Amino acid sequence: MGGIKQQLRNGIDLLRRQIHPSWLIAVACSGIVLGVAAARYMPIGSFGAIAWLMTGTSLVLFALIRARTWVVPIAILGGFTIGMWRGCVVTEGVAIYDGLLGKNVMLTGTVNEDTDINQRGQTTLRLRDVRVDGQPIGGMIWATTKRADYVHRSDHVELHGKLTTGFGTFNATMYGAELKKTVRPVPGDVALNVRDWFGDGVRSAVNEPESSLGLGFLLGQRRSLPPELDTALKAAGLTHIVVASGYNLTILVRLARRLFEKVSKYMALLAAATMIVGFIGITGLSPSMSRAGLVAGLSLLAWYYGRRFHPLVLLPFAMAVTVLVQPSYAWGDLGWQLSFAAFAGVMLTAPLIQSYFFGDKSERTLRRILIETVSAQVWTLPILLFSFGQVSVVAPLANILILPLVPLAMILTFIAGLAGILLPAVDHIIGIPAQLVLVYMTHTTQYVGGLSWAMQNIQITPIIVVCMYGAIIAATIYMYWRTRLRLEQTSLVE
Repeated sequence: MGGIKQQLRNGIDLLRRQIHPSWLIAVACSGIVLGVAAARYMPIGSFGAIAWLMTGTSLVLFALIRARTWVVPIAILGGFTIGMWRGCVVTEGVAIYDGLLGKNVMLTGTVNEDTDINQRGQTTLRLRDVRVDGQPIGGMIWATTKRADYVHRSDHVELHGKLTTGFGTFNATMYGAELKKTVRPVPGDVALNVRDWFGDGVRSAVNEPESSLGLGFLLGQRRSLPPELDTALKAAGLTHIVVASGYNLTILVRLARRLFEKVSKYMALLAAATMIVGFIGITGLSPSMSRAGLVAGLSLLAWYYGRRFHPLVLLPFAMAVTVLVQPSYAWGDLGWQLSFAAFAGVMLTAPLIQSYFFGDKSERTLRRILIETVSAQVWTLPILLFSFGQVSVVAPLANILILPLVPLAMILTFIAGLAGILLPAVDHIIGIPAQLVLVYMTHTTQYVGGLSWAMQNIQITPIIVVCMYGAIIAATIYMYWRTRLRLEQTSLVE
């Protein structure tokens, strides 16, 4: 009887134990993500949505004030209701699409990202700020039209065609649309103009396809890659280094911080923050860049004030902010899912693997690259297999051969670009170092990616996806239990 009473006392003490507000914010943010995802399938009406916002905010504030273990479920519930409010506001705003599907309409919209050319030779457009017959309807549209290389990001276009069912973050699609009009605002997308101007300088100093690969590293311009090189990068598991992603941004932020830290900490903060804003402006605010920019910015602020975020706090917070801004990310955006899965692998599993297998041994560059690459691939593998049914088995080898040279390639490409702009008479000479490094990387990628067994086809079911993530999380928890590593010591900007 005494043992039972002691267990009850221990349970009550546990419920009364104080919990840091940051962890309550983390669980509330997790609830927000779940709420936004559920809102697509649980419409509650505009009045109900407002009530859910007020209720959710009250619950989260109550949990933060009490800050005890027993309020954790209240924080999750509060976050869930806030997420439901945000998701339902958006679903109601785009409900008009239901009455337009299957009809020929005239619409206008702003090109949200760089255009690309599909396998049929058509131009693919991703449109925001959509209007039908002059009336705003919100949401985003995926459209294809005849090849139109003159259409750029931020242009306003007018299309005519039949609206069909959307996918992922796109509320509707319009295949084979007729491009009626293109208007370029003045002064237009300044960051895009600067990017293209610099890209011309790189192409003047470095030959193709190496110049396109260098611009992919430096500016995330994957859509300008030659098709054969793009295919080789996919097969080699190297696509992540030529898209606007956290990897490219992290290199630039760390470089800026280290260069100016000797001057002053404030200058280092200013330089790194400028790099974040400039890089996002040049590449565009894709789902992966939304995550990368937010995480890098928060990590930079924490570093400046001598603080650090625990990955398990930073991860759900970044997820919640991105889905509150764009709820459709939680409704099937593959880029958003892969970005956060890779982030979890690098920030959670990778340092634990290092500590579990190598203890206090100093980190070596190749080992760190291999561990981070494998960790990111393990976390993204279930999503990739379920979505595409393919996986690159040569990715660890390819990343070891290529990744250590990416920072050098970025610096040399930048120098070559400046030479192409400022010293066109000798730009090919100044661009020789970049050419040599990029030739090695191009040939290595094409060789490794060209192996007949580089890509393997494996189809899995949702149940297997759940089981795989269960095993990954269990292994991560086990390594933490054995090492007791302080994960908050990891930082993206140091």
